[in-house]
Amino acid sequence: MESGRRDRNATPGPYRFDPAEAANLAVARARVLERIAHACRRAGRNPDDVRLIAVSKTVPIERLRAALAAGLTSLGENRVQEGVEKAAALPEATWHLVGPLQSNKARRAVEAFASIETVDSSDLAARLDRIVGEVRPGRPMPVLLQVNVDADPAKSGFAPADLPAALPGLLEHPNLAIEGLMTVGRLVDEPAMARPTFEALRRLSERLRRDHATLGPELSMGMSDDFEVAVEEGATIVRVGRAIFGARPIAGD
Repeated sequence: MESGRRDRNATPGPYRFDPAEAANLAVARARVLERIAHACRRAGRNPDDVRLIAVSKTVPIERLRAALAAGLTSLGENRVQEGVEKAAALPEATWHLVGPLQSNKARRAVEAFASIETVDSSDLAARLDRIVGEVRPGRPMPVLLQVNVDADPAKSGFAPADLPAALPGLLEHPNLAIEGLMTVGRLVDEPAMARPTFEALRRLSERLRRDHATLGPELSMGMSDDFEVAVEEGATIVRVGRAIFGARPIAGD
């Protein structure tokens, strides 16, 4: 799981933060990591195999400085513009794009983020491959393929039935490191109701990797309401916002 960081409270200038806020966030982080560990024990997994991404959308930069001091060094943003601004202000964090990516913002995303978890079409993958070759030649961009497991018309992503045919072409892009799959779970009344979605993504990954060894094993699934179920079903990345930062003005995690 993501590791801790040294205390920056004594650092002058832009790295000042509220120690009380850092302490509160450290407690929230510890609680989430403990819940991940319990879920791993139930599933017979190693907690070190699960990475926590703190989804920081709408969280101001001042508060994110405290988050860094609290050990929350892997941060996820839903919107490219917001992520670009925060990454410029806090380059010591590792920034993940966990929200939709429009093709006209692909270059900015490549420049700002360490990884893109929401590659949802072959066209977007081809565009990213070209841009990465221009922006960071010789350094493939880590990406995940977004899968619309539940065929939700409100969500984007590859249809599970279509991905086997598309995958060989996707894996041929020399400037993309396709590290695995990602899904956005459906809204459910009880966390256990999300299990079929997570199980389906895991099984899809297993089938695809039997035929395509270069597809990575990462499974990014699970948010604040259901990440423990996702871990039980094999998640290697969980995207947690509200359980760390509290409720925010816009819906979702």
